[in-house]
Amino acid sequence: MSQIDWIILGATLAFIVIYGVWKTRKDQGMDNYILGGKEAKWATVGLSVMATQASAITFLSTPGQAYHDGMGFVQFYFGLPIAMVIICVTFIPIYHRLKVYTAYEYLESRFDLKTRTLAAILFLIQRGLAAGITIYAPAIILSTILGWNLYYLIVIIGILVIIYTVLGGTKAVNVTQKQQMTVIMFGMFVAFYLILSYLPEGIGFVDALTIAGAGDKMDVVDFSFDPKSKYTFWSGITGGLFLALSYFGTDQSQVQRYLSAKSVKESRMGLIMNGLLKVPMQFFILLVGVMVFVFYQFNKAPIFFNPLGDQIYETAAADEYRSVEKEYDQLFLDKQSLYALVAEQGITEESTANINSLTLKEKEIRNKAKDILKTNLPQIETNDKDYVFITFILTYLPKGLIGLLLAMIFSAAMSSTASELNALGATTSVDLYRRRIPGKSDKHYLMMTKALTLMWGVIAICFACYGTLFENLIQFVNIVGSVFYGTILGIFLVGFYIKSVKGNAIFWAALISESLIILIFWMDIVGYLWLNAIGCLLVTVIALVIQKMSKES
Repeated sequence: MSQIDWIILGATLAFIVIYGVWKTRKDQGMDNYILGGKEAKWATVGLSVMATQASAITFLSTPGQAYHDGMGFVQFYFGLPIAMVIICVTFIPIYHRLKVYTAYEYLESRFDLKTRTLAAILFLIQRGLAAGITIYAPAIILSTILGWNLYYLIVIIGILVIIYTVLGGTKAVNVTQKQQMTVIMFGMFVAFYLILSYLPEGIGFVDALTIAGAGDKMDVVDFSFDPKSKYTFWSGITGGLFLALSYFGTDQSQVQRYLSAKSVKESRMGLIMNGLLKVPMQFFILLVGVMVFVFYQFNKAPIFFNPLGDQIYETAAADEYRSVEKEYDQLFLDKQSLYALVAEQGITEESTANINSLTLKEKEIRNKAKDILKTNLPQIETNDKDYVFITFILTYLPKGLIGLLLAMIFSAAMSSTASELNALGATTSVDLYRRRIPGKSDKHYLMMTKALTLMWGVIAICFACYGTLFENLIQFVNIVGSVFYGTILGIFLVGFYIKSVKGNAIFWAALISESLIILIFWMDIVGYLWLNAIGCLLVTVIALVIQKMSKES
């Protein structure tokens, strides 16, 4: 990295932290700390909700996902706009009417203390894991690519977030996320523009889309009914719907964002804004990844994007690996010949078929290389999707813009982690500590909330230090959520809509359902998105059965 890149990166991160602390320096009391004084306008709510979900994993992994597998991942978000409408109609009015600090307070008024505690603990487990991953994900990738010390990076990201989150609470999270989203989206648009400008003369955006389509990257919607397929229209509109309902309706890291709004109307408008913009935003990020694929049709891509793969040259399999690289080199020459013809004659039916054939051949060669790496370097994660976009940034972007794009990645990591720590501290304080140690002063609970937020920050840093890559990072976070969210959502939906079910029935139904979901996931019976719907359905059915069998009235 050049000096100007370091200056841009450092100045951006310092500004965000200092701005967050300065804007919230006078805030005191639990209302201000947890709910930001309920002053947020709808645009702030909408941006904060988007920034909470859009972690660094989104901007590192999603382009790589599209590079390898195409646009189909966008189907994951198809259920989100519907979920926003349901939450606006059902969840938000109840939370505002009860004047709760956390979503789980509602469960005690509807059921009992043990159900509230169970839901809070399930949230703390899955969101505590996610907080560690949102720090670890960018740190492991940046440390591998840039040669920086992994543990120093984890600690730096964690401390930057802890400073303004602990000191300023929810308002600090909200005000900094507006700046972070500005940096993030500006960086993505700059990257997209540069990719198009780097394409050969005569290859415009429409031509790039045609090339991407020939490489099977533009299949946006899959209507197949295979339950093991990760991303289909049906899994997105059902499993994705239930995941979005759980995440935005019952996950305190999101609920706290819109509970800080001035009114029910402002909360609703913020969520509707998210519902309208989230799918186009994800589509655009995936499109950036597809354009990176097109760029690498004219420029030689690494056979394996993770630089740790270079360790293969020090093993007995070095010659075998070099042989595969020779095949890859010849393939690139074949592509160059093909695209020279395309530049002369334009894209024809025959050239489209040839592009498709070469893309499939490239995938076969890459898989050969990965098999060799997997056999001889088992400690290296062979899924290199998370390294595609950062490799492009560092290799082809001009000085100054590298610093901007790295600032984008750090900003995304900080924005989502801040929301998570803010919610973890609030939930632990309100649902566990204050509920069991009542009667203390507001100042006491405020100090405990800050201390617990700090505690969760330290836990997240420690977990990140011992984290490990799990296939594609964005999938890992969604998998963790899917294992727990369905059960939590089931508890809330039963509470909202099935008044006959009482506390004991829902408590035991939730425990049984969560055990079954973990078993289903472990046995790999269905794609993980379906776990959200299955978990919610199991809680509902089992609760009704237990309630009918019991004498509880």
